[in-house]
Amino acid sequence: MSLLREHGDGVAVLRLDRPHVRNALGAELVESLGAALADLDDDPGVRVAVLTGTPPGFCAGSDLKELSRMSGAAMVRHEAATGRLARDIQHLGIPVIAAVEGFAMGGGFLLATGCDVVVTAGDARWHLPEVGLGWVPPWGVQSLVSRVGPVTARRLVWGERPLTGGELYALGAADELTAPGQALARALEVAAGLARLPAHAVASAKRALADAVAERAETLDARTAWMFGADCGSEAARRSLARFRTPV
Repeated sequence: MSLLREHGDGVAVLRLDRPHVRNALGAELVESLGAALADLDDDPGVRVAVLTGTPPGFCAGSDLKELSRMSGAAMVRHEAATGRLARDIQHLGIPVIAAVEGFAMGGGFLLATGCDVVVTAGDARWHLPEVGLGWVPPWGVQSLVSRVGPVTARRLVWGERPLTGGELYALGAADELTAPGQALARALEVAAGLARLPAHAVASAKRALADAVAERAETLDARTAWMFGADCGSEAARRSLARFRTPV
């Protein structure tokens, strides 16, 4: 089981639960999370979902050990599926709140910022390491553009250094800042407030703004997925993937 689910008082908590690989987004977890979010959206007893991770952190991004054993085409397909999952969050009727402790790296960073509300602990470590590994993030860049604008998003995608949750909040990429260890508690408070509002009006407000938030996300993801596939043929990318490759 790579995903844990709790439910009460109109709020569901989904917890990424692969702590042995820092909650990395393997194919099974991506499929499970997509199905769980769709189920919650169809459940009249659920008004808000909170997405978090089992310690030590939120999510380390793509499972590079799994990716390193794939062909280039299979890597692109896997990342495209993960990108669809992240984009679909904006088309759900229920709000999805990310609660980040520990770290949000790579795809974990972009999965979190693709949620409707981002709550981060001040000492959480946020980083997009992809460019340093030799490839562009294959999806999710539009979520950053929507939050911080294209110039700041470009600087974040270059990923020269990790940022703290406090620094990310100051840039506008996170919505709520908490003391260490308090991100989930604050996310649940925000969720409870949203759950008290008329559910149909919350859904209407979200859907009314979905195009403004997601805008060209599907087109941009198609472009970056193609670039990712090309980048992965570079010497730098091959060296990075080789570090994670293990015998089957």
